[in-house]
Amino acid sequence: MKQGIKDGAIAILPLALGAAVYGFAVGLLAAQVGFAWWSVGLMSALVHAGSSQIVAVEQFASTGAVLGAVLAGAALNLRYIGIVASLSEMLDSLPLRLRLLAIHVTGDENWALTMARRARFPETGAPFLVGSGLVMISVWTVSTGLGAAMGAVLPDLERFGLGFAFTAAFIAMARGLWRGRAQALPWAVAAGATMVVVTLGAPKAYGIVAGAVCGLVVTGLMCRAQGAVR
Repeated sequence: MKQGIKDGAIAILPLALGAAVYGFAVGLLAAQVGFAWWSVGLMSALVHAGSSQIVAVEQFASTGAVLGAVLAGAALNLRYIGIVASLSEMLDSLPLRLRLLAIHVTGDENWALTMARRARFPETGAPFLVGSGLVMISVWTVSTGLGAAMGAVLPDLERFGLGFAFTAAFIAMARGLWRGRAQALPWAVAAGATMVVVTLGAPKAYGIVAGAVCGLVVTGLMCRAQGAVR
């Protein structure tokens, strides 16, 4: 158990360093729109989902609507339903408290790393997932909190060339989710649906929800079609 946790913690370090960079950027911009540094760190520890935090903060900053921010973040987190489902066999033997901990610390990076390692070494299990996840959530919480603390004392991000950091951080995470051309159609449909809804004058949060739902529908249809061909 301990060895697996240690192996996961060490293996995730390169990815954790990358996450720290855009986590710092997220904290900077969250502070600039009025979030206290401690609230940013608390949100990171409780939510632990970078893309949804970015969108939720942006939505709250532009509209002040808490419901819209929550809906936008929840839409982006729909993918975790499939991620957790893929871990069911691995987590089945764990006590409930450890299972809940494993689910909470699971993110895109440590899930992908665990599944890739499991494909090579089938004995890889929950300890590796938990070890890598604990490192990721710790790094993310600290980096966003530090960014928020720094952002609170900076007078204007634009003066330091950091105005694009929010967009850049989201692009970096989106790039990390890309798995090849097979995803092109769902991504294109999701982007098109989002633009249509926003163009019609609806709040951006609803555009994100519409895009996520449409992308999921197309993905489901593609999986069903592939299954029928086989």
